[in-house]
Amino acid sequence: MSFLSKALDRIKPSPTIAVSTKAAELKAAGEDVIGLGAGEPDFDTPDNIKEAAIKAIWDGQTKYTAPDGTPAVKDAIITKFKRDNGLTYERNQITVNSGGKHTIYNTLMATLNPGDEVIIPAPYWVSYPDMTLLAGGTPVVVEAGIETSFKMTPEALENAITDKTKWLIFNSPSNPTGAAYSKDEIKALGDVLIKYPHVHIFADDIYEHLTYGDFEFNTIAAVVPELYDRTLTMNGVAKAYAMTGWRIGFAGGPAHIIKAIAKVQSQSTSNPCSISQAATIEALLGTQDFLSERAGVFAERRDMVVKMLNQAEGIECPTPEGAFYVYPSVQGCIGKTTPKGNMIATDEDFVTYILEEYGVAAVQGEAFGLSPYFRVSYATSTEALVEACTRIQTACAALT
Repeated sequence: MSFLSKALDRIKPSPTIAVSTKAAELKAAGEDVIGLGAGEPDFDTPDNIKEAAIKAIWDGQTKYTAPDGTPAVKDAIITKFKRDNGLTYERNQITVNSGGKHTIYNTLMATLNPGDEVIIPAPYWVSYPDMTLLAGGTPVVVEAGIETSFKMTPEALENAITDKTKWLIFNSPSNPTGAAYSKDEIKALGDVLIKYPHVHIFADDIYEHLTYGDFEFNTIAAVVPELYDRTLTMNGVAKAYAMTGWRIGFAGGPAHIIKAIAKVQSQSTSNPCSISQAATIEALLGTQDFLSERAGVFAERRDMVVKMLNQAEGIECPTPEGAFYVYPSVQGCIGKTTPKGNMIATDEDFVTYILEEYGVAAVQGEAFGLSPYFRVSYATSTEALVEACTRIQTACAALT
């Protein structure tokens, strides 16, 4: 009999973390590796946020707080939702957690029973299916390929709904594709969901402030108010505010779900870091000017990466609306042979090839539920991105 929980048999380690770890190990061993696997901005946390954290330390804000956040940070989150999204919440409708990932985990642990189904559009963030499985639920994957710009259609959504469906996880802009749904596209999905009152919506809005050009971000509970009472709208400070290590995620939604999440958290981590909560207040209520400036830098990088990858033989790279990822197809490379005589049969073969032979670390599309693609994060320096894309072009040209 195994000593370990059988629940572990249902999940696998995070592939994105595995790629970043492998790249770091190769760099430490002296290899020339450019890591394009991490979903982490290369910008630093703004100084005003750091100063707020330092002040909190000197003010003695170093004790336990309420398990799901202080009244002050909840009020800041309420202000953010009203200001940015037109959503109104009370304190008992707000949960604060140790990162957005923790918010998702707590939600699924608090609400899923064996047999409950969770609709997850693919390509998906790698942890959605595994957290669903760990919580005892059943992932229902709905493929949304390049022909629909990696967006789930209303017809595909409706075909996936059953009487066992409990959640739809809706991530826009998306990790891994950067695809973002327009207001009209969200409304069309909402028209389907209105017909199925037993289905709840988990809106993962973590990349809200990272959209480009004329694209306008919208969140589903605001676009379709009829869904407000069964939508949990999640966000956090990791991506837009460059606070990945501070570990603060939050959500607004129905009070009974928020209460259930707090119950789970009270018996796991208890409160999120008190200093990080203080920093989050400054992040959400302080100056927001840098958000558009940084988004502008990401937009320039996006355009450069898309252009260079589309110049690589065998690669097709769509232009995404948001986040800091591109999700190129390597269909044109499948079946070709590397200079060492190895065949590229899968997208995993492709990313292994560019890592081992050209020192570029990316993540295979198989990890995100849709092949043959790979994910490139352009949340790194422009210089590194130019060099990485040049190496990928060279790698593709060397295939026969």
